Amino acid sequence: MKKKIFIGGLVLLFGLGLQGYGQSARKYFKTGEEFLNKHAYQDAIDQFSKAIALKPEFTKAYIARAGIYEKMEQPEKALEDYKRALVFINDDASIYYSAGRIYNQLGRYREALNMLNHATRLEKKPMNILQEKVKSLMALEMYKKALHAADSAVKIKATALNYFLRGHANEKLTNLEAAEKDYRLAVNMKSNYTDARLALAKLYLRQNKIQQAMNECNYVLSYNNKNTDAYLIRSEVYVRQLDMPNAINDISRILLIEPDNPDMFFIRGQYYQQFNQHINAITDFTKVISLRPEDPKAYMARAKSYEDILDYKSAEKDYKTITQLTKNNAEAEKMLKEAQKRLYELNRENEKPVISLLIPAPDENKRINVPENKQEVILKGTVKDQSDLEYLKINGKPAHLDKKEGKVEFLANVEINDTNLILIEASDIYHNIARDEYYIRRTEIVPPEVHILAPYASDNGEIYLETTDPELYVEGKIKDESPIKTIMINGIYASYKPDEINPHFSASINIMNKNNFTVTAEDIYGNKSTVSFKLNREGAAFAGNNPMGKTWAVFIENSNYQTFPSLDGPPKDISLMKKALARYRVNNVIVKKDMTKEQMEKFFSIELRDLVRSNHVNSILIWYAGHGKFINETGYWIPVDAKRDDEFTYFNISNLKGALQAYANWVTHILVITDACESGPTFYQAMRSVPEIRSCDDWKATRFKSSQVFSSAGYELAVDNSQFTRTFANTLLNNPDACIPIESIVQKVTKAVVQNNQQKPQFGKIAGLEDEDGTFFFIAK
Repeated sequence: MKKKIFIGGLVLLFGLGLQGYGQSARKYFKTGEEFLNKHAYQDAIDQFSKAIALKPEFTKAYIARAGIYEKMEQPEKALEDYKRALVFINDDASIYYSAGRIYNQLGRYREALNMLNHATRLEKKPMNILQEKVKSLMALEMYKKALHAADSAVKIKATALNYFLRGHANEKLTNLEAAEKDYRLAVNMKSNYTDARLALAKLYLRQNKIQQAMNECNYVLSYNNKNTDAYLIRSEVYVRQLDMPNAINDISRILLIEPDNPDMFFIRGQYYQQFNQHINAITDFTKVISLRPEDPKAYMARAKSYEDILDYKSAEKDYKTITQLTKNNAEAEKMLKEAQKRLYELNRENEKPVISLLIPAPDENKRINVPENKQEVILKGTVKDQSDLEYLKINGKPAHLDKKEGKVEFLANVEINDTNLILIEASDIYHNIARDEYYIRRTEIVPPEVHILAPYASDNGEIYLETTDPELYVEGKIKDESPIKTIMINGIYASYKPDEINPHFSASINIMNKNNFTVTAEDIYGNKSTVSFKLNREGAAFAGNNPMGKTWAVFIENSNYQTFPSLDGPPKDISLMKKALARYRVNNVIVKKDMTKEQMEKFFSIELRDLVRSNHVNSILIWYAGHGKFINETGYWIPVDAKRDDEFTYFNISNLKGALQAYANWVTHILVITDACESGPTFYQAMRSVPEIRSCDDWKATRFKSSQVFSSAGYELAVDNSQFTRTFANTLLNNPDACIPIESIVQKVTKAVVQNNQQKPQFGKIAGLEDEDGTFFFIAK
């Protein structure tokens, strides 16, 4: 029971406390009103602020404080109080209106429009709101909506202000007759409505109703002889009437009222100019410049008056000032030239300009090199002369000039389609003319081709290193129509014979901690090519432990034929074989695709030979996948450009044997795999018995030379599903041993092919090539 009494007491005390706060807030508010009535604005603000501190939702205090802020010309603070009041009361149109009105004062018209739209929706007859809304819409150049709002205000009540606002909107929409009618209605309702009368005067002036415009200005001045706008408009009327003295007098009256108004001094100066009183004009423009030192219009106007009184030096000074203040002012530059004419004769000289062509640099015979495919050439140079240049022409066309540090630079893009001559002509302002002729020498445009011979680079520019040596010897060849100017490898000049066309080059470079190197070649005509090569060190660790030595695999993949059926199989077969060989110590894999007969002959006879020699290859596997033919006991590989039934267009693999003979000095093991047709008796010697499976530990088998061929035995064209290749690759992939000799693969492939009801593949030695009973091993990584 005691607990309930105690709790009840607390509730009562809390309630009394809240009531006390409310009473204190109202007390502060009342005190604030008393200060307000006595115009003690800051004291009133302090009281209203204390009321708000005790009662944050006290909207009357916000509104009262906002009103004081408006009186004290602090619109931003007033606006904040109106917005706070709207947090607690959002259905009071007057608060939205007050906020919108202040937004208009601050030039924040879109926010004003938002507030006024809220107010319009809350007020039944929102005339004053619509009037304020017209101001926002006019400022936002939304003239049609402004006209609609003004018209709505007129319908609520026909007042002078409403007619004036509607007239203003009509005038902006060029409804001039309607605007005149509205302005006239406004002044009829309120004769001393100055804004409406002056608007009407401007409208009359716009319509060239000179006397009516004069009457309106005079009427305003009859009851307010200090209205500067009326004097200004009336001065314009006098100018229309060519009554310059009265026009000047009206501006002078304005200056008596506003003695430091630069705009009025400028207008009066213009009037003096029109009245040919240039000394007075200069005085007024000088006054403008003293009030606005960076006003180019004042300098321009004053210079004109200086010119008219023949004071060219002063005019020139003003024009120069303008060029410093306002760039690309054509009128100022034109007047400046007029002033400079007076100084022209004093500086006359007869020395010709000196022309120097810098880019492209001519030789001693005034010849310039231009790439043969260029239809234009960019010329850059300088011209020196005591005087200013009048012009510079290149092949008869003006060139751009730029004056820098006492000399003139020129830059031009010159068309050279049908000419081999460049004529540069320069003249100074005294017509001293210099002419220089330059002859065009056309040069080739093809950049040099960079080929790396050693170490071998794959088609994608990757080089597989065989050692961890930080120094790498690079050997290559450049192909180009022209002599080579420089060859650099990683910024180091390579050795080559400069007078040799398509020279070989070499250099030793440091590759420690590097993942690539770059070869840059440039010919004497500036054609440059840069080729990057990636260094792959994956095989460096095991290269020295391979009993087969450096091993390469070369794949010929012919599938996109011109006259024979195209094949989908070779790309798949080669991909499968590359995957299988990835498990073995193969230093490089070369893939040649869709080779013509000419390309095949050149590759085996020259390109592969040079690569094998330069890279010290010990063992080489050559695999052909594509169409083949077996004709008159001779096997052929079918190039992609071969013609049906034209044996001459086929690649005779006996020619391959002739090319391979050139490899004998460097290569220990050669293995040719042809998945196309029988090789023919002229290419290989068939084994008379089942091949003996050789051991990896048999040092004779790896040290002694071997020249072997393994081919499918079909007589027809290739098919897309090769049992031969599939079994070969699977044998390599599934081999569990440290190595596998070719004889083991031959057995497995032969068995699989025969079981598939296909002809037995042929395996043997390549006739005519040196063979010391060695064999080809695939050494696992």
